[in-house]
Amino acid sequence: MNKKKIVLAEDNSTLSLLLKFRLEKEGYEIFVATDGKEAVDLIENHSPDLILSDIMMPFVSGLEVISHLRNKLDLDTPIIVFSSAGQEEMVLKAFNLGANDFMGKPFSPNELVIRIKRLLGT
Repeated sequence: MNKKKIVLAEDNSTLSLLLKFRLEKEGYEIFVATDGKEAVDLIENHSPDLILSDIMMPFVSGLEVISHLRNKLDLDTPIIVFSSAGQEEMVLKAFNLGANDFMGKPFSPNELVIRIKRLLGT
């Protein structure tokens, strides 16, 4: 069985390492981007099954990543976005652009795994 591929776009290296470790333990192949530009490159090169993206990132925001994915690439790949508390407007924008799910930071990696499995049907 092929591993499901996930692009993780997160500029916090501690969080991205923790999530990479946790998701690899679940059997996913993880591609980590430290900013939105790198995330777009990884998405275009690896055609992931799911995208995890922080909203606030350097160079290209998570919102721009969603917009690029939905409008330029015309992909319906599931997207889960994360954001710190108090950014309701950003979250609403993310949903309007086509995000599938949202998690406020800090969040439980175990809850994230459940949400990923639900979106991927695994």
